[in-house]
Amino acid sequence: MLHLNKVHHIALICSDYQRSLDFYTRVIGCQILAEHWREEQQSYLTKLSLNGDYIIELFSFPSPPHRLSYPEAAGLRHLAFEVDDIVEQVNELDRMGIAHEEIRTDMTTGKRFVFFEDPDGQPLEMYEK
Repeated sequence: MLHLNKVHHIALICSDYQRSLDFYTRVIGCQILAEHWREEQQSYLTKLSLNGDYIIELFSFPSPPHRLSYPEAAGLRHLAFEVDDIVEQVNELDRMGIAHEEIRTDMTTGKRFVFFEDPDGQPLEMYEK
């Protein structure tokens, strides 16, 4: 068995770099750790943290192909964020005009959660602590 410590980061490729950077910083609340323009690939690589923990690498590439989300496709299903109060956070999504599904309850844990999407339609989840 491997001896892994934790998830180091999640890499996301966006179709509109500025729109996604704004979303992940202004809406999600990530902080920019480093932003690199990679001339040879004509793309950005930006490292984002959440509350001091490095979690996302945001990539831009010219004309990336679209990934299927619905119907469900094999691969990454969604990115989930832990929150203290799901209702408070859903109210904040509403205040910002961000569409979301109704709050649901996980049948296996009894915890509440809600799905919404990033600017490229990547499913995001908030899961109550």
